[in-house]
Amino acid sequence: MPIPEIPESFNAAAAFIDRHVAAGRGDRVALRWNDQSVTYAQLAANVNRAGNALLRLGVRPEERIVVAAWDSPDFVYSFWGAMKIGAVPVPINTFLRTDEYAYVLENSGASLLVVSPELWPTVVSVTSRRLRQRIVTGAGNDDAPSLASLMANESPEMDAAPTHCDDMALWLYSSGSTGSPKGVVHVHRSLWYCAETYAKDVLSLGPNDTTLSAARLFFAYGLGGGMTFAFHAGATAALVSERPTPDSMYAAIQRYRPTVFFGVPTLYAAMLQVKDAASQHDLSSLRVCVSAGEALPGELFKQWHERFGVEILDGIGSTEALHIFLSNRLGQVRPGSSGTPVPGYEVRVVDERGVETQPDEVGDLLVKGGSVTAGYWRRLEATRRALQGDWLRTGDTYYRDAEGVYWYCGRSDDMLKVSGQWVSPAEVEGVLFQHPAVLEAAVVGWEDDHALVKPKAFVVLKESYSPSATLADELQSFVRARTLPHKYPRWIEFVAELPKTATGKIQRYKLRRA
Repeated sequence: MPIPEIPESFNAAAAFIDRHVAAGRGDRVALRWNDQSVTYAQLAANVNRAGNALLRLGVRPEERIVVAAWDSPDFVYSFWGAMKIGAVPVPINTFLRTDEYAYVLENSGASLLVVSPELWPTVVSVTSRRLRQRIVTGAGNDDAPSLASLMANESPEMDAAPTHCDDMALWLYSSGSTGSPKGVVHVHRSLWYCAETYAKDVLSLGPNDTTLSAARLFFAYGLGGGMTFAFHAGATAALVSERPTPDSMYAAIQRYRPTVFFGVPTLYAAMLQVKDAASQHDLSSLRVCVSAGEALPGELFKQWHERFGVEILDGIGSTEALHIFLSNRLGQVRPGSSGTPVPGYEVRVVDERGVETQPDEVGDLLVKGGSVTAGYWRRLEATRRALQGDWLRTGDTYYRDAEGVYWYCGRSDDMLKVSGQWVSPAEVEGVLFQHPAVLEAAVVGWEDDHALVKPKAFVVLKESYSPSATLADELQSFVRARTLPHKYPRWIEFVAELPKTATGKIQRYKLRRA
């Protein structure tokens, strides 16, 4: 497949939305959410109303607009409306703490915040130097205008800003080994590039498809699977605001009848644990499932395929690459592998000298392609470490077998991927250290019964404390109350001492083999 050509004058909002209306496809359903169905003509009109409302509020090109909102039509309108006027939407995790929202707003220099009413108590006290306005989605509240009220009197017509294909289009915040989030900058061409390569070539996504993603729109994986891929193809995107549980996903699949489902290994494993799921839930609409965020164990693929008769295409992507660049293919799945490069991307596995490895030799994974980030906002050194010429150093270790299939071996550093989200061991250890019983702690990745990685903590207690199941439960609850739910250690093992080097550094690799 040739690398997609993208003109210099390019606005992603016009390309993904207005193009369908201009081609006479305005009456096709673009979006489904609860009982709502939104056609492409209605979507274009509402995006224009949102864009005009932002212009009336004084939003200028390249200004950042933080979107802390649950998946809903309002998210879609504010996201594309911002992009269409040349501003930069910044979707962020809806499970952050107040101080984390404050960091993102200050670091991004956002002038406007779009927030779901459910999150209002968390962000109401947040201030930053450039924040001028807060807008609430849905019904709104008494303290800030609703997006709907601002859109109500605006024109459904608007010309797209004359953006360059390499102008900033969106940012996504990704946590790194330092523990502080990094603003990953993407340009207008990146969205189109991902859809033209992965969605079109690997998934063969077309106008008769309906997509459903368990990953939320604020994730790079969810943004593509839950919205942009469907809009590129003139297909239908089904959105779910509820937390992605086995019950909510089974219900959504039956309600919206998607043909393509985007999940993560942890969710697939949980869905398989539902008794009599195949007889109680109709998944016959699915023609393909997708997995990313963490490696999909081969056994999970086999169980899902046997239970429901549909393949899961496992792959690897990153926030920095915007979506999947290594993937399995329908009818050619190698269970447990990440497959082969997506057309339009090149990958290399290199040793510590930067020399490409031989087949079956483990090394660091590098990727090159047209959707790779322009860099991290205000993180020059981190950008220089990650970007080496045209190549992105992913931070993952891999090997390539003799047939050119790629197999995941783990992170190059100590970061963990849990439920599709990064977990910094240092962050969890820092919370454990706050407990009065803990002298030392080290957190590593540990496989559960489904071969999925979860945090495990090795803890050295202070002399006045003794190991017990009660104390282990207390430590887990202590961490859970102070971090996001997926970060708490699923196991606590009390040890007399931690293995260390002569200079005092913890040797985590020894704990992983314990």
